[in-house]
Amino acid sequence: MIEPGTRAPGFALADQEGNEVTLASLRGETVVLVFYPLDFSPVCTDQFNVYQEILPELERAGVRMYGVSVDSAFAHKAFQRELGISIPLLADFHPKGEVARLFGVFNEERGISQRALVMIDPDGIVRWSHVSPSPLEIPGANLIFDALEQAAAA
Repeated sequence: MIEPGTRAPGFALADQEGNEVTLASLRGETVVLVFYPLDFSPVCTDQFNVYQEILPELERAGVRMYGVSVDSAFAHKAFQRELGISIPLLADFHPKGEVARLFGVFNEERGISQRALVMIDPDGIVRWSHVSPSPLEIPGANLIFDALEQAAAA
């Protein structure tokens, strides 16, 4: 997994609307990338429902959150609509898992991303990262808020 203090690798991925989102376009903002295995799985559904609840608080803190999985933009759109979430979802679809590999969170055996969080500062430096020990374990919102506090204190 990518380590704090490392420059985040550049990427360009389509969001659920088919619009390209690049790391360069996010410069100047604090970003949390939520790597997750698959749309519509029960644990991923629970995870994004939790994150949607805290999204207004994150936005007030100046944080933009993006989900990233190997699903297509079309699947992301359906998943977003089904859950009623507004968190943008990025398609690490082709080449499959390329961005997850760059961040060190791709599970080669299963062909999906691990469940992981990466916080990138406005200058493009990774400030915090976390990978769940199991794909069934959702990283709690408290981890994100703790990481924000630590980054503010640094």
